[in-house]
Amino acid sequence: MASRIPPLLDTYLGLPPETSLVLLSGILGSSTNWLVFRYLYSLLSVPSKPVAKEDGINVVLVSFLRDYTFWKDGAGKLGVDLDVSTRKGKFVFVDGLSNLFHPSQSHTPTRTPGGVSGWRILPSATLQHLRKGLEDAVTQVQHSASSEQRTVLIVDQPDLLLAASGDGISSQGLRETLLGIRETVHSSIVTLSADEPLISSQATSLEKDHAALGVSLVHDAHLVISLRMLDTGAARDVSGVLRVTPGGGTDDRIEIVEEKELLYFVASDGGVRVFERGQ
Repeated sequence: MASRIPPLLDTYLGLPPETSLVLLSGILGSSTNWLVFRYLYSLLSVPSKPVAKEDGINVVLVSFLRDYTFWKDGAGKLGVDLDVSTRKGKFVFVDGLSNLFHPSQSHTPTRTPGGVSGWRILPSATLQHLRKGLEDAVTQVQHSASSEQRTVLIVDQPDLLLAASGDGISSQGLRETLLGIRETVHSSIVTLSADEPLISSQATSLEKDHAALGVSLVHDAHLVISLRMLDTGAARDVSGVLRVTPGGGTDDRIEIVEEKELLYFVASDGGVRVFERGQ
């Protein structure tokens, strides 16, 4: 079974502070998938001893780039069964990929063929359907939970929605939609591509919108974890560089994030080692 939470990241991969946003950014060759898997493990796994602080947590995951099987298999390697979490009402998956380029004839978020509870499909790439789908998913997990349980929203690659919609969605509209949903949950985690052509060049309207979305999310975030390749190129025992920085959304109620830079290695079995330079 793959390693779970690397000790150096234990502080960051637990339940985020109330109302906060965690931004995970990656580039081609340095995916944030392994970080999301470990958030799922941290939030959904059953603790060996009762821990009141994080005992009642539900998760809504919407992904625009990866299907349910991908998340189920990856979480399973860490010992988290998403099917079981779904049946318990602790997890809802929202499929934003299936109808991204081929809109459904339905105008409302639907459940998967077979009526699998806890698995919804967005009918098309519009802010209206995104808002409705996430509102329904959040309502579903909160309805099945006690009043003391908290809901964490994970949004995987909303920048793909921005790209796929053409001129139909603006970065400001997407940010405002996410902000509206964030107000209904305990905390949120968003993954975003941060490749240099998408952030720095800004030669096209898509690049400008992508950069604007990235900057606004960094401004909103309490914590930013960014991944990149080694400056010196590929290495046999190092996959890339992980940087932890505070975002612009830090306030006096939340502990200040300590900035640090670490190295990480993702093994072929999904295991991850995080270490300081020189170790």
